[in-house]
Amino acid sequence: MRFNYQGRTEKGEIQAGVVEAGSYEAAVETLQRYNLTVVYLEPISEIPAYARSLKFLQKVKKKELVMFYRQLAILFEANTPLLDSLRAMAEQARSPLFKDILFEVETDVRGGESLSNALAKHQKVFPSFYINVIRSGEATGKLDEVLTYLADHAEKEFLLNQKIKGAFTYPIFILSVFFAIAILMLVYVVPNLTSILTETGAELPLATKILVGTSDLLRSWFWLLAVILIGAVFGFRYYLKSVQGQEFWDKSKLKLPVLGKLFKKMYLARFSENFGTLLKGGLPILEALKISSQVAGNKVFSHLIDDAVKEVKKGGSISSVFEKDKKNIPPSVIQMLKVGEETAKLDSILERLAVFYQGEIDRSVANLTQLIEPILIVVLGAGVAFLVAAILMPIYNITGGEF
Repeated sequence: MRFNYQGRTEKGEIQAGVVEAGSYEAAVETLQRYNLTVVYLEPISEIPAYARSLKFLQKVKKKELVMFYRQLAILFEANTPLLDSLRAMAEQARSPLFKDILFEVETDVRGGESLSNALAKHQKVFPSFYINVIRSGEATGKLDEVLTYLADHAEKEFLLNQKIKGAFTYPIFILSVFFAIAILMLVYVVPNLTSILTETGAELPLATKILVGTSDLLRSWFWLLAVILIGAVFGFRYYLKSVQGQEFWDKSKLKLPVLGKLFKKMYLARFSENFGTLLKGGLPILEALKISSQVAGNKVFSHLIDDAVKEVKKGGSISSVFEKDKKNIPPSVIQMLKVGEETAKLDSILERLAVFYQGEIDRSVANLTQLIEPILIVVLGAGVAFLVAAILMPIYNITGGEF
């Protein structure tokens, strides 16, 4: 929040300006730290009513969260007081939503709340995994180490997501341009060709008939097709938000050719790193498993970890549960979990697993990037060949093979 203020200095001079704070009390305290006696303080209503009503549509970007964790770790390592660190980051936050959240966190910490409890009030922005890791750092007095780890962890996840998005950005762009050109040809070029061919009375090849039929469909029912397509997209997105939709989508992702293996490696790396970190932070194994389940990123793995929680409660082992799902859990992972449980070195074993699968993910993404290009060439070549054949074949037949 922003406040207009007037204050009196120690020399009796009047000073006016604007101050940012999470609450009225925090604004007063900030001004008093600059040796000002507050004479007037009023919040600025700078956001229009329509913008405030759309606040629920705003989101905090992952990149901004990554920057938050890294800057907080650096400031804490430099022995900057936590309140000063939070205020500095709130003031420089670009997103109005994130700025307000950080000011609220600062206000809560100033009021005596721990950092983890203050962040826990905003779990839509700060995942439970990060909150619990910070809580363990507060309990063990190793908050500086924990914040550095979280910054590294957030950066690795962000870079991995960027790599995967980057691998698909180019082919999606090329295919989109290709389909756009194809639609323009079907709407404007093919009808002219159809009128010429109709006048000759010649029999059209099958490819040309398909092309002409598609063109007629697009020109006559474009509005209906657009409505159906938009409805299908929004309907599918709504379905994915349901419990059944999430289950279906998460199972389907693991069965995809090529990509399915990459997704499995991602979820195994995430589980290994998150679970191992929580154990190193001193959390009980059951609590660490529950948190790992919440941030697994896939319902199949979440259910598997939940089953492990039930088994551990009964005195069983995690590896015995994972062994039942050999489709998604490789034998090497099961064996390493067994060794970790038997030697009481589960956290270090999980750390090695996380490093191994991070390397596997990097190699898989690199191979995928190299594989996409030839596949794209083949797909585009087939599409262009069909369009050319469908247009040129009837002309070739009419001219008797002479151009």
